[in-house]
Amino acid sequence: MIKTLHIKNYAIIEELAVQFSEGLTILTGETGAGKSIVLGALGLIMGKRADTKSLFNEDKKCIIEASFDISSYDIRSFFDDNDIDYEEETLIRREITPSGKSRAFINDTPVTLKLLQVLSGSLVDLHQQFDTMDIHDVSFQLRMVDALAGNTLTLAAYQKLYKQYKANQSKLAKLITQNQNAEKESDFIAFQLDELDKAALLETEQEALENGLSKLNNAETIKKKMSNAFMALSEHEQSIISQLNTINISLNQIRQFHPDLEKILTKFEGLTIELEEIAKEFEDVAESTEYNPERIAEMQERLDLIYKLQQKHQVTDIRGLLTIQEALQTQLNSFADLSNDIEKLEVLIDEEETELKAIAAMLSKRRKGVITKFQKKVHNLLGQLSMEHAKIKVEVSDSPTLLSSGGDIVEFLFAPNKGSKFLSIKDVASGGELSRLTLCIKSLVASSIPLPTLIFDEIDAGVSGDVALKMGNILRKLSNEHQVTVITHSPQVASKADVHYFIYKNNSGSRTYTNVRELSGEERIKAIATMLSQSPPSDHAIANAKELLAMC
Repeated sequence: MIKTLHIKNYAIIEELAVQFSEGLTILTGETGAGKSIVLGALGLIMGKRADTKSLFNEDKKCIIEASFDISSYDIRSFFDDNDIDYEEETLIRREITPSGKSRAFINDTPVTLKLLQVLSGSLVDLHQQFDTMDIHDVSFQLRMVDALAGNTLTLAAYQKLYKQYKANQSKLAKLITQNQNAEKESDFIAFQLDELDKAALLETEQEALENGLSKLNNAETIKKKMSNAFMALSEHEQSIISQLNTINISLNQIRQFHPDLEKILTKFEGLTIELEEIAKEFEDVAESTEYNPERIAEMQERLDLIYKLQQKHQVTDIRGLLTIQEALQTQLNSFADLSNDIEKLEVLIDEEETELKAIAAMLSKRRKGVITKFQKKVHNLLGQLSMEHAKIKVEVSDSPTLLSSGGDIVEFLFAPNKGSKFLSIKDVASGGELSRLTLCIKSLVASSIPLPTLIFDEIDAGVSGDVALKMGNILRKLSNEHQVTVITHSPQVASKADVHYFIYKNNSGSRTYTNVRELSGEERIKAIATMLSQSPPSDHAIANAKELLAMC
């Protein structure tokens, strides 16, 4: 509930404050006196964009403040979620600097306009004749029907289950995608692992293969060189070993003549024996070395496979391939088949859907059960407001899928004149018709739904006399359930006020100022009488004003 609105340095308002009644607050005044300016200031509190052109004094800051009693609103979570101090009397403030900078505050905490719009939307329902009305919105229309049908608790239970149902559907979709991706990835990993497994790699085989292949590719040269070396050492008539043997025999003849010869000849004989062994090894190598093209091809094919795998996995040795092989095996073992989880979740979703359909059917039955009575009451109220031929029709159709509101698609259709076709409200209703239709509907659901503060701007445009009186009665009745503020030119509506403010211009010096004062007693009688006739009002108008006030 809005308690006060304080405006400073805005448009033609230097400074003024308005206190609102818990019931029906009426704002009246001459055309151009500033009633719409007050609404403009309230619009800033609701998060509308600011403009430096709206500054009264361009050298000073504009400040709009509104205090709200939110003790009966269930919106504490909004403050907790956005780290804003919760106060039962909450203060919203907008500031516009001469440079054009705009700031918004909730309980002195700086907030964005978007956040301000979220909160103020829960606190104020600003109904202006030429704005886009919430009555156009099919979700609002459904909300009205549910309020009359007493669906609040059942709908809350449905929406809680529906939220869980949608979350499980989302989880299922992710699991299916995850499982499909896992299958593709595991198939690829299994392919890579199978390739390495079939290769049956040994850590030391690459070096052995490379050496062996080098030996086989040079077998003829090796055989020839080894044979020549063997022959030179051992087989020729003048072979090295033969010459060494001759030298050994000759030196042995003088062995006893010199003491150092024994030691030297022992070394010489050892050298000869070692050369004989080397010659034998040369002979063995030559005899064992054979050119084998089949073995060469086999070894080359094996090395080509190793090189290919190393290039594919970007490593330089078999040790790196074996490390990758082990890692792939570990990764493959980690993949879990999600089919069982998917199946369980599908069963749960089916159960939830069955339960949701049952609740949706209950909601639908209750909705359809109140439609006829609701339509009749709306027709009756429209008739009182000089729209006796206007008709409303609540159309309920089945949704092809479950919605957050159940299984129904609800739409209000409107026929403004006798014989008119029923069409969507947004396509057929004029501004004045929308205003009266909205008033009728909101007054019918006032006791069944937690509406915020209702502000109507010239909802009585185009009506007068008995129709205006009946509209005033409806607004008065609506204010018994909710805080209502009305800007009006109708004396009949103004007479129903709990608090009546008069907005007027004051010309002082070179400036025009907007001021406001609360009317009571004789001053109020005179203001309503003036609205009925002229200024100053006639005695008859004053009598009529007293009669209107006596009817409240």
